[in-house]
Amino acid sequence: MPKLKEFAAGTEGARLAAVLAEDGALILRDVLSQEKQAEFLREMEPFLEATRLGADSFTGFQTTRTGALAARSAVAREMILDPTVLGATEAFLAPYCERFHLHLTQVIRLKGGQPAQVLHRDRWAWGKVLQGVEPQCNTIWALTDFTEENGATIVAPGSVAWPDDAQAQPEQLCQAVMPAGSVLLYSGSVFHGGGENRSEGDRIGVNLTYSLGWLRQEENQYLACPPELAKRFDPALTKLLGYQVGSYALGYYTPPLPPGAGPECVGPEFALGIERDHEGFGEEALRAALNKA
Repeated sequence: MPKLKEFAAGTEGARLAAVLAEDGALILRDVLSQEKQAEFLREMEPFLEATRLGADSFTGFQTTRTGALAARSAVAREMILDPTVLGATEAFLAPYCERFHLHLTQVIRLKGGQPAQVLHRDRWAWGKVLQGVEPQCNTIWALTDFTEENGATIVAPGSVAWPDDAQAQPEQLCQAVMPAGSVLLYSGSVFHGGGENRSEGDRIGVNLTYSLGWLRQEENQYLACPPELAKRFDPALTKLLGYQVGSYALGYYTPPLPPGAGPECVGPEFALGIERDHEGFGEEALRAALNKA
């Protein structure tokens, strides 16, 4: 039976990206302290308790999924900006984009009795039309211990090159067994799924994912974190939310102002009160984009 490789927080991004490219997944140990785990759960408890169970077998009839974490949790905002995860994500996605952004934030709580989820690829969020491109880099942060009994995520290491209709055999699978505070880092192409929770307690994981800046995000961050809220955040976070162009001109807009009252062509950060010279987006920016291509 295969086993996921494990690394310490602070491991170089290029090293982690190389493992992701081959195995599709790995474990980072001791990333989130017990104090931060407890603080996150305190922040999110009202939202978790108000979240309904899933409505189909994929989302899970005994599973809750609670989103908008950047808006709801200060600890989540720190987690989104974790330097080890961002370093690995940047190295892993760099061949396919100029910038990446936050794709999804979600607390996944598997309650006792939740059956195993069907194995899938997260990249199927865009259908099965993307070929030759790795669209995303993903994480599941363990807020409780992940055990075989409570449904630790099932992974098929090395499945990144499998065809979409592949059927994994039991001997090709393992579970991401890890203590609370650890992180499962995995690609959009690896086959995986939530395990069966045979325990009487909840298995709680935080799914934070990142995708290429030229792809639409699964969770609409502009609605989850509108400008009046996002403008309070760290600029590094607002960029990840999508308040910057995804490439040379992806995402620009014209402010809804009276004639002559404002610029005609601006980047999304203008909505946060940040003004830059985006008229034509600049010859330098265009040259950089063409050189990258």
